[in-house]
Amino acid sequence: MASSLAGKFVWYELTTPDAPAARKFFAEVLGWTSRDGGVPGIDYSLMSIGGTDIAGVMGQQDGMPAAWLGYICTDDIEATFAKVTAAGATPIVPIAPIPGVGRFSILIDPTGAPFGLLDYADDFPKPTVPDHGIQGNSWWRELHSSNRAKAFDFYGSQFGWKEFDRMPMPMGPEEIYQVWGDEMPRGGMLTDGQAASPHWLFYIWVDDVDATIEKIGKAGGKLLTGPMEVPGGAWIIHASDPQGITFAVVGDRAKNN
Repeated sequence: MASSLAGKFVWYELTTPDAPAARKFFAEVLGWTSRDGGVPGIDYSLMSIGGTDIAGVMGQQDGMPAAWLGYICTDDIEATFAKVTAAGATPIVPIAPIPGVGRFSILIDPTGAPFGLLDYADDFPKPTVPDHGIQGNSWWRELHSSNRAKAFDFYGSQFGWKEFDRMPMPMGPEEIYQVWGDEMPRGGMLTDGQAASPHWLFYIWVDDVDATIEKIGKAGGKLLTGPMEVPGGAWIIHASDPQGITFAVVGDRAKNN
């Protein structure tokens, strides 16, 4: 029987050339706390807020890109792996164990964006997918693709995601921002010709976007775009951490200006 987590993003992982600096930065900006992840030979920390684990921060190893990666939950990683590769995904890390947690794999979707699969062990305490609008928690997932329509066909067929909305994009009537989800909207997809490469961008909710912008600057990060208002009344920004790795924030704007 499929779990309620199957097909959802359940884990986020930052690979960075300076893991201690990244831990300090996100503690100051988002309020995350860290603890050792207990991975032998790797500087891997678990980042949490309010008792909820949000993400992992891992020191960069040879050949690994410095970037954020999101993992989609599956109840049967062998079956899902076989299905997604048959649909055009390319494996870059084969199915491997995570001691005490379960098994994982990393692939590249048919449009070129990396994603992960995660199959929790039966005795591992399953995470909760936090509600929208809680400080420091994951809130939105956005695919910047080389081909939005092809990407949506892939993820929709593999993970049961459905379309919730279509919003026009400024580059022309043929291009849209496609909102997807399961029982509720969980993210969007767009064809992004300006992106250096296809990628997933993950948004973290904050209670005060303006205060967060100030924290980013004080902590050594850089504001890239925004604040920009989005449908529903929230505001978004794109920023980079001190190592130059992009992340995104969404939330309320206390100053409202």
